[in-house]
Amino acid sequence: MSQTIPPLSQRFRGYFPVIIDVETAGFNAATDALLEIAAVTLSMDSDGMLAPAETFHAHITPFEGANLEQAALDFNGIDPDCALRGAISEDEAMKGLCKHVRKLQKAAACQRSVIVAHNATFDQGFVNAAIERCNIKRTPFPPFVSFDTTTLAGLALGQTVLVKACQAAGISFDQNEAHSALYDAERTVELFCYIVNRYASLGGWPLPVPDEN
Repeated sequence: MSQTIPPLSQRFRGYFPVIIDVETAGFNAATDALLEIAAVTLSMDSDGMLAPAETFHAHITPFEGANLEQAALDFNGIDPDCALRGAISEDEAMKGLCKHVRKLQKAAACQRSVIVAHNATFDQGFVNAAIERCNIKRTPFPPFVSFDTTTLAGLALGQTVLVKACQAAGISFDQNEAHSALYDAERTVELFCYIVNRYASLGGWPLPVPDEN
């Protein structure tokens, strides 16, 4: 049986995984402000093991007319008006993200990118809404495809909450740093790599291919 290690471009059906986390001013992607976004890409070594690669991170000023739910701001601790955030416009942030991802996607010989997130529907909804508001035509992200580490962690570790899943995987997690898009994205990428790599080390990937003879 052949066990050739496929490249990253063949690991997820041509998709380039991008781990994303967002912090927002509410739950409604159409009306509530996107305040922070972080995205971490992946590399794959010759043994087929994934590792975090490059990071994109931006604080974002609320789009014009955006709703700001005080309960959400109290939860994530973000002051949208704080100059120390160094926030940029949503248009600049999303166009920068898409350009960054497209470049790395091309370098990895992948056809499209896929959002990987914890409770991915939430993050994907805000990314899609922001891309639409910014009128970005060349988005690398298909609007309906995502990988959810909540589901993967439930299957592999018996945990669905990010901090609990990280603890089960032996990944350190500082709850004082949680609800920062950058910190949560960095922990989520570690969790995703742990699950995918453990599956491979247990013999689940690559799939065995029968010899021609």
